Amino acid sequence: MSAWAGSGRGGAVTPTRAALRHHLERARARTEDLTTVPEDVLVAQHSPLMSPLVWDLAHIANQEDRWLVRLAGGRAAVRGDIDDLYDAFRHPRSTRTRLPLLDVETARKYAREVRDLTWDVLERSAFDDELTRRGFVFAMLAQHEQQHDETMLATHQLRQGTPLLDAPEAPRTGASPDVARVRIPAGEFEMGTSTEPWALDNERPAHAVFVPEFELDTVPVTNGRYLEFVDDGGYARPDLWSEAGWAHRVEAGLEAPQFWHRNPGSGWVRTSFGRARELHPDEPVLHVCFHEAEAFARWAGGRLPTEAEWEKAARWDPATGRSRRHPWGDEEPGPEHANLGQRHLGPAVVGAYPRGASPLGVHQLIGDVWEWTSSPFVGYPGFRAFPYREYSEVFFGGEYRVLRGGSFGTDEVACRGTFRNWDLPVRRQIFAGFRVAYGTGDV
Repeated sequence: MSAWAGSGRGGAVTPTRAALRHHLERARARTEDLTTVPEDVLVAQHSPLMSPLVWDLAHIANQEDRWLVRLAGGRAAVRGDIDDLYDAFRHPRSTRTRLPLLDVETARKYAREVRDLTWDVLERSAFDDELTRRGFVFAMLAQHEQQHDETMLATHQLRQGTPLLDAPEAPRTGASPDVARVRIPAGEFEMGTSTEPWALDNERPAHAVFVPEFELDTVPVTNGRYLEFVDDGGYARPDLWSEAGWAHRVEAGLEAPQFWHRNPGSGWVRTSFGRARELHPDEPVLHVCFHEAEAFARWAGGRLPTEAEWEKAARWDPATGRSRRHPWGDEEPGPEHANLGQRHLGPAVVGAYPRGASPLGVHQLIGDVWEWTSSPFVGYPGFRAFPYREYSEVFFGGEYRVLRGGSFGTDEVACRGTFRNWDLPVRRQIFAGFRVAYGTGDV
């Protein structure tokens, strides 16, 4: 559904209330799908890296209570007494089961009550201040919920026990790209955005970046290609790893991507949402940390792309010299372009979405797997925190590495050519893979 009415994205545009409602409804439907599971599954801590699902459910409602009911709507809080419980910065994930959380039914009731008020706020909004202009805060909350939905999906992947989720299988056939890598010519391009109305603060502002010539794999690294690295002793060669990466590999005992298991006599299998599946050689590799990706890239004679290189490959149109919203153009993602939105519970094979390729012939830059880049997470020149520092700014300048492109679990409302994700370089629970770049990389 188009979110816009009026003169188009280049001029003055007005968000349609129906489109904003549509995005909020889609997010809530997905939340309900992910939390329509037995109560013991909702309240358990399935990993110290993740919250119990019932915490996510109430946190989503609490953020909507704060931002849409109170700030955008000027209403009294539905549950102001629980703000501390559901403040992600006050309580580490590993401690949240010890908090006096809302029980499952109370959390569901709270979410319904908040949402009922949200519809009234949406209908009455004049979109006339910085927070609501062009529907920003409503879209921000839809993105926030979808981001937590992806986090809950990762929790389901980590959970032990009977499989509870199902979806149609991702495409298993694809057109192999003509070449293994493409050349991206040197030159400036516009990185980030100053016009995308629902972009979050770390995507702003647009700024010119010069990128030297480099080459980039046309597709993400596949299971089959990664298996060559494993079989060649990649996990036993410290020369392929950074000092920090090797120390982590040894301490954590890494020998293969997370959820890979070797079956004697039958090769490797991968556990996906509680089901053991034969490793498909043409799927992008999944659940590798930054250090593993970096080591593979060195083994392959290359390196990880910088964030600027990734975005230029994804957005720059050599015919016009401008940056597009997505690799395929400015139109919203469709099922023909990318594997997004939990339509499937895993990545498609490489080459499955030729209509989503960039003008230079780079495939699957959006969807399927998040892609690690070599860049630390920092603000762009002229960055301004909005509407709160804790979304981005507090993570700048540390160990975090940027990931780009979204995964099969990322919704289209939270995935753009400018969208930036970040995580610690040791994390593997996220739906992350990578592709390899070649060249000096001095961006």
